[in-house]
Amino acid sequence: MSTNNCCCCGAKDVRDEKLQEIIEKYKDTKGALVPVLHEAQELYGYLPIEVQKKISEGLGVSLSEIYGVVTFYTQFYLNPKGKYKINICMGTACYVKGAGQILDKFKELLGIDVDECTEDGMFSLEACRCIGACGLAPVITINDDVYGRLVPEDVEGIIKKYKE
Repeated sequence: MSTNNCCCCGAKDVRDEKLQEIIEKYKDTKGALVPVLHEAQELYGYLPIEVQKKISEGLGVSLSEIYGVVTFYTQFYLNPKGKYKINICMGTACYVKGAGQILDKFKELLGIDVDECTEDGMFSLEACRCIGACGLAPVITINDDVYGRLVPEDVEGIIKKYKE
């Protein structure tokens, strides 16, 4: 029985046992780091430094190499993500049409910055370079939902929809 504690709240965490199983499954496999990181992120929802350290120790890979991989690939997260992941396109077309103001309005109303999550775990905020919907500029996604041709006044109603 593991006596490990949760990396977030200090409580006993059964996910640590599962992480050890994942590490053991890949321990002797060449190129195991990325699959282990994927499975660890599925398990925890993100990759906090405590999890990266356990992977480092378990696979015998330096923490700096793990951090380099985690920060290089956009599918890995260092911070928790909300139930609703708000992604604001900051590509050229969106930026020129006011994406910065849309981002500022989300930050103001949610009380968080980019790469942060609200305390209740409902919303996280991200900015990306281009999502390929330039004709809808400025555009955002919330999970799989797409919103385009936005103005700052639209943001409050969008947030309200997800709170209900």
